[in-house]
Amino acid sequence: MGHARITRRAFASAAVCAVGALAVPGAFAQARPERPRLTLGVSQRSELQYLPLTVAEQLGYFRAEGLEVEIVEAAAGAQPADVTCGPYEQTLGLQARGVFMQSIVLQGRAPAVALGVSPRALPQLRSVGELRGRRIGIPAPGTPSHLVAKLVLLRAGIDPADMQFVGVGGTAAATMALRAGQIDALCNGEPAMTMLEQRAEVRIVSDTRTLKGTEAVFGGPMPSACLYAPQEFVQRNPGTCQALAHAIVHALKWLQTAGPRDILRTVPEPYLLGDRALYLASFEKVRESLSTDGRLPLEGARTALRALAAFDPGLRIERVDLGRTFTNEFAQRAKERFRA
Repeated sequence: MGHARITRRAFASAAVCAVGALAVPGAFAQARPERPRLTLGVSQRSELQYLPLTVAEQLGYFRAEGLEVEIVEAAAGAQPADVTCGPYEQTLGLQARGVFMQSIVLQGRAPAVALGVSPRALPQLRSVGELRGRRIGIPAPGTPSHLVAKLVLLRAGIDPADMQFVGVGGTAAATMALRAGQIDALCNGEPAMTMLEQRAEVRIVSDTRTLKGTEAVFGGPMPSACLYAPQEFVQRNPGTCQALAHAIVHALKWLQTAGPRDILRTVPEPYLLGDRALYLASFEKVRESLSTDGRLPLEGARTALRALAAFDPGLRIERVDLGRTFTNEFAQRAKERFRA
């Protein structure tokens, strides 16, 4: 699929690091957080791929772990924060540029975005290959939606360079752009895609809201939303990272059995977009994409690296140390504590 091969040595190194992380003594597992107050940056926090973060905040799971977390919503990289909530693949791209970030707990085991075509703009579309040269809306360049759209096109024999990608922002702006005819297709997350699908304003042609659909696009498991921080922060603040992992895994465990009333009581009213039934339908679309225990599989890290390499032949993937981009030590302890 890509222009570069990932060496056996690179993966062997990653496997050793990943296993080694689990072997770290758990002396600080119940230690108090070194940083009881911290900032956490996230973009488009109302999207359902970040629902575990919302649940942890709304149900007081951060406070229960001794943390006071200020969640700052801003474009990726626009707001300095101690910890970031974003797609895992960002840690790979950053490491390739010499910036070492490490995922400490996984929230999403699939990107949870879908590519939909406007029936009004392309009423006779028979295959994805017919999108060549068309305008595809995405939240912003470099987002999971952008990556999914490029991979879907590549699999259909279209060079993404031949496409027009238009940054359209969140749900409201994306919907307006589609209705105004400014874009011919849209690749976005929830609840935008379910809303447009229900109103017959898009026809879904590729779907990573399910594990099967993700496998079809990426050729393997593709981890997405996670909490990541500078590697130095992780090393210096293991108690803080453990508390964050506890809170998120607690939220993931809660979401496994949460019913409609539980969701509606917990999610802030503005996130529901004035349509509770729509939000619940969107939640069911992405429920499978949520992690069950916060751990990031090594094969998923490999998939993400292959995906990035497919579009950036200059990416020296043999220099990317996967073991430094994530650790499962905190999630493993949280899994055991909450029996996730």
